Amino acid sequence: MTYEVDFLPVGDSSGDAIVVRYGNDQDGYWLHVVDGGLTDTAQTIIDHIDKHYPGYWINHMVLSHADNDHACGLIGVLERFEVKNLWMNRPWLYAREVIQHFHGNFTLDGLVADIRERHPYLVELERIAMKKGTHIHEVFQGAQIGRFTVLAPSRQRYIDLLPDFEKTPTSYRTEDLAPKQFGLLRSVFEAAKKWLDEKWDVETLSENPQPPTSSSNESCVVQYADLENGNTVLLTADVGPVGLMEAANYRDALRLPLPQFIQVPHHGSRHNVTPSVLDRWLGPRKPPWSDVGRAYCSVGASATDYPRGQVKNAFIRRGYKVYANRTRTISHYRGPGHPGFTPITPEPFDSKVEAP
Repeated sequence: MTYEVDFLPVGDSSGDAIVVRYGNDQDGYWLHVVDGGLTDTAQTIIDHIDKHYPGYWINHMVLSHADNDHACGLIGVLERFEVKNLWMNRPWLYAREVIQHFHGNFTLDGLVADIRERHPYLVELERIAMKKGTHIHEVFQGAQIGRFTVLAPSRQRYIDLLPDFEKTPTSYRTEDLAPKQFGLLRSVFEAAKKWLDEKWDVETLSENPQPPTSSSNESCVVQYADLENGNTVLLTADVGPVGLMEAANYRDALRLPLPQFIQVPHHGSRHNVTPSVLDRWLGPRKPPWSDVGRAYCSVGASATDYPRGQVKNAFIRRGYKVYANRTRTISHYRGPGHPGFTPITPEPFDSKVEAP
C-alpha cells in the first residue's frame, strides 16, 4: 500500500487543509480531505486533487471542529466533488442536552436557531450534503473513518464543552478581516517580546499554559491510522492538552503504537501541548538529534513566529523533525510521491525562544 498525506498552503492566516490518499492498484485508493481552511483555500484543494488525483471522488471529508479557518473552504470542495461521507459535529443537534446551561434564556427551538445562526458555514455544509446525497456522520471517539480511528473527542466531553462554543467561532461573513487583525496584533506585541534561553536539556514549555485552549479547539477530532505496515499517522487539528490526553488514554486502551508521523497541533501554538502530553505521544526526550519520526505544521505565510520555538524544540528533543508548509504543499508519503516535489528542510532548533 502507498499513501500521501498532503498539507496544503492556506494563505496568510493559519488554518488547515489536508488531503490524504492511500491504497494500491489492486484494491483501489481512498481519498480523504481533512479541513479546508478559509473560503479561498477551496480552490487550492480543488486544484491539488485535479492535478494529483484526477477522476477521484472523495470517500471521506472530515471537519475537525467548528472554527471557520478549518470549515469554510470545505464548502467549495463539497460543491465541486462527489463526496461519499461528510464527518462533522453539528452543535445544534445536542441543544436538548445543554439547554440547562443557558438559565432559561432560550426555548429549545430558540437555542437551536441561535446555534445555527452562529455557525452558518456548518449549516451550508449540511445543506449541500443533503442536496447531493452525501451521508453526514457525527464524529466521536471510536468512529472508524476508512483506516482512521477517531481517538477524541468522546461524545460526553464534546457535550460538556458545547456551552462555551459561542465564545469562539468567528463570523463567516467577517472571515476576511482575520489576517488584517492578526497582523495588527502581531505588530503591537512584537516590540514587547521577551526571550528565554533553551538548550537540549533545558525545556521551558509550560505544563500549565495560560490562557487554556478554547473549548472549540479542545473539541477537535483526533484521528489515528496505520496507513501501511506500521507507518502510523496522527492528525490533531487544533486540539489542546485535554483532548490529547483523552486521545492518548484511548490509544493505550486500543494498544496502538506511538505515531511515526504527527500533526503539530494548532499551528505550533504554546497553548496546545505540554511536556507531559508530548511524552505520552512521542515518548521521553531523546539523545541529541535522534531521528524517530516526522511532525508537520500548518502555518500561514505571514505567521513567521510559528511554530513557536518552545513547541518545535520540544518535538525535536523527542526525536521528531518539524516541517512547516507556509507557502507550499508538503507531503509525507510512502511510494512514489508527487512528481516534481522537492525535499523540504526541517525547522531549526532555537537556542532562544519567546517567553510566554
